[in-house]
Parts: sequence; structure tokens; C-alpha cells
Amino acid sequence: MMDYITAFWVGGLVCALVQILLDKTKLLPGRVMVMLVVTGTILGALGIYKPFQEFAGAGASVPLLGFGNTIWEGMREAVDKEGFIGLFKGGFTAGAAGIGAALIFSYIASLLCQPKMKK
Repeated sequence: MMDYITAFWVGGLVCALVQILLDKTKLLPGRVMVMLVVTGTILGALGIYKPFQEFAGAGASVPLLGFGNTIWEGMREAVDKEGFIGLFKGGFTAGAAGIGAALIFSYIASLLCQPKMKK
């Protein structure tokens, strides 16, 4: 039960900090999302993300921080295996399943919910 509570408050804290950043600055949401992905990548490269994820579970892996770390891990493994070309291939390979699932599920949701354009 504590795993669920920890994931909830850590994920909520990440989201709250991002919301404060959006409210108190003039940063656009797209830039903040990129900052989260880059932060996850940097934390992974520094070896900080792994212990953070072990502590927070889904609270750390679900937000965009987790996507940045996934890209980093894919790049690191591809560079170890294939050399320099892995810098370009690894991130795409590691993130492909998550991106593909997001596209498929968002398409299904758009079919079921019939979204409309804002006026």
C-alpha cells in the first residue's frame, strides 16, 4: 500500500511543480514538456534517476521525466552495442513502443469521444 501512496505523492509533486512553473512564468507548455524530458535524460545520465525511480515507482516513471530517462537508457545501450551510430538509433528504438501506444490509444479515444475544435 505504501508503494501506491509514494507513487501518488511523488507524481503529484512533479505535476504540482510543473503547474507552478506554468502559472508563474511565461513558458509555453511545449517548452515545459521538453524541459521535463531533458531533465529526465540528465538525471539518468548522472545516475540519479534510477534510485529516484526505485523510491517513487510509477510516480517517477509515468511523467515525462520517465520518458527522458527511457530515451537516455536506449541511447546508452545502443552506443555500447553499436558505437557512435547508437546516439541516433537508441532513443528512437527505446521510445518507439511508448510513442506507438500513445498514438494508437489517442486515435481510439478520438473515435470514441468525437472531439470538437475549440471556438
